[in-house]
Amino acid sequence: MSFFGFGQSAEIDIVLNDAETKKKVEHKTEDGKKDKYFLFYDGETVSGKVNVTLKNPGKRFEHQGIKIEFIGQIELYYDRGNHHEFVSLVKDLARPGELTQSQTFDFEFTHVEKPYESYTGQNVKLRYFLRATISRRLNDITKEMDIVVHTLSTYPELNSSIKMEVGIEDCLHIEFEYNKSKYHLKDVIVGKIYFLLVRIKIKHMEIDIIKRETTGTGPNVYHENDTIAKYEIMDGAPVRGESIPIGSSWLAMRMTPTMRDINKKFSVRYYLNLVLIDEEGEALLQTAEITLWRKGDIVRKSMSHQAAIASQRFEGSATAEKALAQAQGGQQLSPSAQSTSSLGKRTLCLCVCW
Repeated sequence: MSFFGFGQSAEIDIVLNDAETKKKVEHKTEDGKKDKYFLFYDGETVSGKVNVTLKNPGKRFEHQGIKIEFIGQIELYYDRGNHHEFVSLVKDLARPGELTQSQTFDFEFTHVEKPYESYTGQNVKLRYFLRATISRRLNDITKEMDIVVHTLSTYPELNSSIKMEVGIEDCLHIEFEYNKSKYHLKDVIVGKIYFLLVRIKIKHMEIDIIKRETTGTGPNVYHENDTIAKYEIMDGAPVRGESIPIGSSWLAMRMTPTMRDINKKFSVRYYLNLVLIDEEGEALLQTAEITLWRKGDIVRKSMSHQAAIASQRFEGSATAEKALAQAQGGQQLSPSAQSTSSLGKRTLCLCVCW
């Protein structure tokens, strides 16, 4: 890139060796849009070619050296002047000299460490990129190529269920249970809701999935909450024995793995919020943190079949089997908006697929 925006006598380009077959994935850019980038994993070699094209072949093109860098960096939007680099590798492609014709230079960064997942959030960006540079006396010519890195994890050995309670003395007692607390990004959330005592009129119930991004340290800590999804569970109290299968496969597009204290700069955590609102507009909220992680691609069954298996294991009841059979048939049930003074023990089966 020319410092003055004109007068460049050469162009530079970066081409990966396996560009034709390399997998690409969508990734959010800073302006909120999505674009496709080449996908890499930790320890994977990054190799390719740097093409230097002269605009005036035959005419001498002097330079102070040609190099390529592989960089991983974190940028905090409130401190844009500082880029925190956690990976910085350099390969010299040519010593200072001159070119009289276009030339191609090979490069290879072998088994590159890429410890963190690429991420673009509300206050922070973690990116990996290649930067090729032709050094010149007055102005350098540079070209950057962003890539996306996904971090893979193994199945958690211990994965306990989540149990919560919401209650008002002598008026309301509801228990919630989710089958586990750690989910991979293509997993299924299966849950049960027990209505033990309901003597108030419940107007609305929903499940929210919240992403909390935390940046900075000490007194300069910023928290941003983003509601990834909302799903209405019911209006009013459920009819005895009724269960509600919920299927949703669109969440993964906005989900990343849980990130804790990344390079001591930021964290990304996820929470399940259960919200109950009575007829007077008063809300009860119960929150549980969940851990999200990414696993390697596998041959996938349909999400409805996956949900059915998970729910049957967790619920172990004919009610769940019947409800999920309806979900497989493409039905979504809505409970009646019925209020009652006392319901006894009821079960609401929850299945959320991302």
